[in-house]
Amino acid sequence: MTHLLAQLRHELSAQGSPQNVEGAQRFFKEKIDNYGLPMAATRLLAREFGRELTTVSKEALFDLCEQLWRSGKMEEAHIASFWTYSRRKEFTANDIDRFEKWIGHYVSNWANCDNFCNNVMGAYLLKFPEGAGRLEAWTASPNRWLRRAAAASLIVPARKGLMLDASLRIATLLLHDADDLVQKGYGWLLKEQCKKNSEAVYDFVATHKKEMPRTALRYAIEKAPAAVRKELLS
Repeated sequence: MTHLLAQLRHELSAQGSPQNVEGAQRFFKEKIDNYGLPMAATRLLAREFGRELTTVSKEALFDLCEQLWRSGKMEEAHIASFWTYSRRKEFTANDIDRFEKWIGHYVSNWANCDNFCNNVMGAYLLKFPEGAGRLEAWTASPNRWLRRAAAASLIVPARKGLMLDASLRIATLLLHDADDLVQKGYGWLLKEQCKKNSEAVYDFVATHKKEMPRTALRYAIEKAPAAVRKELLS
């Protein structure tokens, strides 16, 4: 697999664009390290090289994904998420240990955090909803990406109207977080829950609006009817 990884990195470098490297940076406050590939091109390479990994064991694939994470390159992290998600039917409850390690050690920007959470963690929690208890510990982490991931990991279940209690619990634990990216994370979660559980979300926001950071509040009620938004923002 060392040869495959070398080939993949060669293609990433060959297809990268210096202009895209500079252009991508404007979406991030922190410095990012990337090849300058659009997401569509990155996904195409992930599929192309992933075909050679279909007979590899899950553990061997996860070890390869960890090598990608260690590079610090944004596109390699996206490919690691894509390949991990491709084995979602093989996920076991204990896989969250490795997923937590990847978020805590290797995630360094919101794009890698959200891509991983919206794919891998979303699939994991649909299969093992009891894993939401682990997310509660993440809300107290000094690592901003684990705290954001505590909310972002629930986005996929929230879109299905699932795990409402867990979502409100995470939002409560993150309520006073001073990090704007964490505030946006749990505000986003509430917005997704609002699509199928609007009354519960409106009640939550009404109860906490005096202490809820404005950033999180605005995200949470972004899609609410105008009259509801006006009342909750007052």
